Amino acid sequence: MAHRDTVTWNTMISGYVNSGNLEAAWELHKGMKRSGFYTDAYAFGSILKGVACACRLDLGQQVHSLIVKMGYEENVYAGSALLDMYAKCERVEDAFLVFQRMPQRNSVSWNALIAGFVQEGDCDTAFWLFGCMEEEGVRLDDGTFSPLLTLLNEDKFCHLTMQLHCKIIKHGVEFDNTVCNATITSYSECGSLEDAKKVFDGAVGTRDLVTWNSMLAAYLAHGREEIAFRLFLDMQQSGFEPDIYTYTSVISACSHKDQGRSFHGLVTKRGLEQSVPICNAVIGMYLESSNKSMEDALNVFHSMESKDRVSWNSILTGFSQIGFSEDALKFFGHMRYSMLEIDHYAFSAVLRSCSDLATLQLGQQIHVLTFKSGFELNNFVASSLIFMYSKCGIIEDAQKSFENSTRDSSITWNSIMFAYAQHGKGDIALDLFFQMRERKVKVDHISFVAVLTACSHIGLVEKGRYFLKSMASDYGIPPRMEHYACAIDLFGRAGHLDEAKALIESMPFKPNAMVWKTLLGACRACGDVELAAQVANHLLELEPEEHCTYIILTNMYGHLKRWDDKAYMTRLMRERKVKKVPGWSWIEVNNEVHAFIADDRSHPHCKEIYSRLAELMEEIKWLDSIASLDSLRDDIDLMYGYCNYSC
Repeated sequence: MAHRDTVTWNTMISGYVNSGNLEAAWELHKGMKRSGFYTDAYAFGSILKGVACACRLDLGQQVHSLIVKMGYEENVYAGSALLDMYAKCERVEDAFLVFQRMPQRNSVSWNALIAGFVQEGDCDTAFWLFGCMEEEGVRLDDGTFSPLLTLLNEDKFCHLTMQLHCKIIKHGVEFDNTVCNATITSYSECGSLEDAKKVFDGAVGTRDLVTWNSMLAAYLAHGREEIAFRLFLDMQQSGFEPDIYTYTSVISACSHKDQGRSFHGLVTKRGLEQSVPICNAVIGMYLESSNKSMEDALNVFHSMESKDRVSWNSILTGFSQIGFSEDALKFFGHMRYSMLEIDHYAFSAVLRSCSDLATLQLGQQIHVLTFKSGFELNNFVASSLIFMYSKCGIIEDAQKSFENSTRDSSITWNSIMFAYAQHGKGDIALDLFFQMRERKVKVDHISFVAVLTACSHIGLVEKGRYFLKSMASDYGIPPRMEHYACAIDLFGRAGHLDEAKALIESMPFKPNAMVWKTLLGACRACGDVELAAQVANHLLELEPEEHCTYIILTNMYGHLKRWDDKAYMTRLMRERKVKKVPGWSWIEVNNEVHAFIADDRSHPHCKEIYSRLAELMEEIKWLDSIASLDSLRDDIDLMYGYCNYSC
């Protein structure tokens, strides 16, 4: 252009900022100055917008100096942009100072400051500013309400959400998409699905894709998967094409593999099989489905052209959770060789696998890696370290890992309580629970699993009964399936089978296999074969392919010489093609895990192992014969002594 004016320069600067090219916008701003044009409030506003998006605080401070130098500090447009920049760069105190020095403030200024405190999670200050804004008569709009609604995400905020919703209706912005979507999410997170649905139903004609996704997420968060799947179909019939968020939400909610396969097929049909977030959701679905399918998850993983850390961590966690611990350790090695950045999720998963295999040496090496990587103090990693040392029998090192953690979260407290409970030191576990309360660390449902486990392991029936009853009344935590299972184990270990059975009958939900297995174990310990048979019937309906139920009942019948019943169970196993899964033993030698089953001949050094075993058996027999001879000599000496005394 032969002739350029300030508007031309400002338009180009704004264009570069809007396209995400801050560096080009800044260079153009310098060129504007060299060409003799002064930067005005609009140019500053555009540049500060780019600075805020890029979080370039250093550059923002330079622009602030220029604004002061050129006398635009009191300009409402430049001041609002400056305030917004500081707020988005997480310098909310500086944003507040800019706000205080502004002679004139508009809704943009107020909204930017409120959004800054919302980003910091400072609920009190954000709502105080909201009150001040109302008092000054500044217009409240979608930019005011939407950030505030994101803070209202707990049950205790339900009434406040309703109050804010009333103000939204009063100011006529209830049909604004941003406000409507935030209101649906807020009601859902505050526990009121009914109110969320009312807002969604009232938005007919103004819904966008985010509105549908918000309602979909609300149903899924409240465990209403069937309604969510119907909504997924309804949104498409209404002309809305699902996006990545929609697919990842519904796929993650699939509890049955067949259902998940249908969505996997739909994703492939629509050409989204290479979308990394969707592939990660599919991997997670296969791993979390009721019929865990590691093979399907691996097929998806290997088919991905590009993978992120979530992809790798999902497979690693899958190996660890399903019990393929050796595979998890090998996969972790692949991750390291691939020069992938290892995060706290990966460290937590691999440490759990070390726990399962009780590989202390390897666990200690990974502990060193967490220290070098700066993750040792991470709550999840610290929890896994505690668990690993506990399972390896080194409770002292588990305690050290706990003491080295921040101890500001229930995650590490729960782990150390479990460690002591499983080492038979339930009294220490209970002391830790009370310390946790004194330090005002928020207890959760897992804390009570640890406490009930501790009571069970040291036979504190009355205390365990008290904790189960006080969970809901004193702590606002309703007992879950796992708490009932712990209580049943507690009563069973104490021989109170009638109370254990009565507790199952009083449960507010249908008992799952874990509960019945716990009671079956109690029946075996107490020798109550009649109740065991009843419990086994429930288990055989829920898990007809699970071999443990057949084996426990068969052994009980054999012990009581009820041969016909034992033969029936053996025949039932054969008819249903259920095979006993052999128990494995393993040992770690030179950082390598060697696994064995009874009469195992698969190990490459089996000849040497069995030869050495035979030598040891001979040595044991020899030592036994020596001990028997010494015992015989003692008996003879005693007899002669008695005879001499009698004479």
